[in-house]
Amino acid sequence: MNALTLPPQPGALPAGQRLQAGLMLAALGVVYGDIGTSPLYAFKETLSPAHGVALTPAAVLGLLSLIFWALTIVVTLKYVLLVLRADHDGEGGILALQALARHAVGGASAGRRWRLPIGALGLTGAAMFYGDSLITPAISVLSAMEGLTVATPAFERFVLPLAIGLLFGLFAVQRYGTGLVGKIFGPVMLLWFGTLAWLGLQQIAQAPQVLQAINPMWAVQFLAEHPAKSLVVLGAVFLSVTGGEALYADMGHFGARAIRQAWFLIALPALVLNYFGQGALVLRDPSAIDNPFFRLVPSWAIVPMVVLAAAATVIASQAVISGAFSLTAQAMRMGYLPRLRIVQTSGDAMGQVYLPAVNWLLMAGVLALVLGFKTSGAMSAAYGIAVALTMVSTTALAAVVALKLWRWNPVLVGVGAAALLAVDLMFAVANSLKIADGGWLPLVVAAVVLLVFTTWARGRNLNRQAAQAGRVELAPFAQALAAQPPHRVRGTAVFLTSDAGAVPHALLHNLKHNQVLHERVVVLQVEAADTPRVDPADRVQAQALAAGIWQVVFRHGFMERPDVPEFMKLLSYRHGIAAQAMATSYFTSRETLGTGGLAQMGRVRQMLFTWLHRNAGRASDYFGLPAGRVVELGRRPATT
Repeated sequence: MNALTLPPQPGALPAGQRLQAGLMLAALGVVYGDIGTSPLYAFKETLSPAHGVALTPAAVLGLLSLIFWALTIVVTLKYVLLVLRADHDGEGGILALQALARHAVGGASAGRRWRLPIGALGLTGAAMFYGDSLITPAISVLSAMEGLTVATPAFERFVLPLAIGLLFGLFAVQRYGTGLVGKIFGPVMLLWFGTLAWLGLQQIAQAPQVLQAINPMWAVQFLAEHPAKSLVVLGAVFLSVTGGEALYADMGHFGARAIRQAWFLIALPALVLNYFGQGALVLRDPSAIDNPFFRLVPSWAIVPMVVLAAAATVIASQAVISGAFSLTAQAMRMGYLPRLRIVQTSGDAMGQVYLPAVNWLLMAGVLALVLGFKTSGAMSAAYGIAVALTMVSTTALAAVVALKLWRWNPVLVGVGAAALLAVDLMFAVANSLKIADGGWLPLVVAAVVLLVFTTWARGRNLNRQAAQAGRVELAPFAQALAAQPPHRVRGTAVFLTSDAGAVPHALLHNLKHNQVLHERVVVLQVEAADTPRVDPADRVQAQALAAGIWQVVFRHGFMERPDVPEFMKLLSYRHGIAAQAMATSYFTSRETLGTGGLAQMGRVRQMLFTWLHRNAGRASDYFGLPAGRVVELGRRPATT
């Protein structure tokens, strides 16, 4: 044996298996935080006396069966086995699925008929996610703090202040990034799921008849015996699957394999055991319906369990908050939102970003919810409708991908999509019954977000059309400069523009007022592709024009940060443009809105677009331009 080669230690896993185990543990911590904390409140809400269902053994078994089959159909079958197949260059999430579906239908005339409903489904699902981002931290943290009242009712007055303090601290530390905290997410959630399973097993051992609930006939019998009350109950059952969308949204971080392994090996067994344990306890002691989760816990362990539950709910909240940051960054790069300040919190993981404006808006909304609803039970009325509608959008878009991209059998796709949509729509209708009691809140949030998405995209398009009135073609302009050259100065000037084929207004202003031209001029358009990432070979397109002027288009994916100085290094390497960093100046245009371009929009949308435009971040920040080498010039587009 080679003296430098050590044999593997007995029982040690190969490097590849260790890596996969690490990914599975990380996925457990981030992906399953939301759905993993549902046992805190989901089963309790199905037993609520307000539903008018008599607490009988048959009812308990029926409710458990509904929860078990909801987890099986919605999470296991739909998300874990089917939707995770929709891999868009390794990325997932509703906007990635929308882009994949648009790519699948192509650009032909038949495909164009699909693009409008596909776009509407994707944007609606994304808008609904923001409603979920508000409610998840509030209901999760509140339900964990309410466990203190099980130890003694004297703690009741501390529940609200503790929840508010914990949530404020959670949002306050977002600016430091999730990299360091993320390292402990997996182990904490592993302990959490292990505790769920242990607590459930103890009760199941004392009432094993509860395992009958695996039989779907108990669910069917419950629905048949309570037809008038079933929809209300289904709205509570749906709480057990909220968080399922995170499986697909976080696919790019961990990969489908790790997410599937974490579900089948740890999360699903622990959840089922805990729900069945709560049911077994209620069968033995009906008085436990006030808080069946914390009634599972021995009295001496209540406070430690509240601490563990608080940690788990913080992790669940963190996953949703980080998702809101990522979704906002994607929407900005796809042209649905104005530029906002983005802080990269990790030098290694591009997806770890922090958006101050989004963070503080979320914090204000979450704290308002906690102060307004005060209890997790009251807040459950507002929870569910946004997630249910997002799931409807996901099913429809996945069906398009299966039919058009994967070329699956149309009959199988139609039957499967119809079955899954029936389940999704059933839950959506069930949650719609709670609209008057608080379900209106996430719908209002989603409507506002959708209005912002569509107004910004429409306004930018109209403004771009209006700007065409004064458009000057770049190629003839460069030839004219070659014939009558102005005074040239040393260095490189990069003019950022949305149309690389036209002369940027900043270039025209520079020539008019300074009457000089840099020896190297780069007219640069940064273009967002409808893919998560762009192949390095396709990232840059450059054409040399006369008079030392270059026409350049850089392409980036919607998961990539458009870093222009890095792009310039690539341009220098690929095309030999000697653009030294300290001898390069960047010119941007700060557009002042004209009145004619927005005339096709209503008055309210014009005012909204103008406000968004006025408060948009500067191009220099968004494109990572060095602060000391940026010149910003203003312009007003032509009116019509």
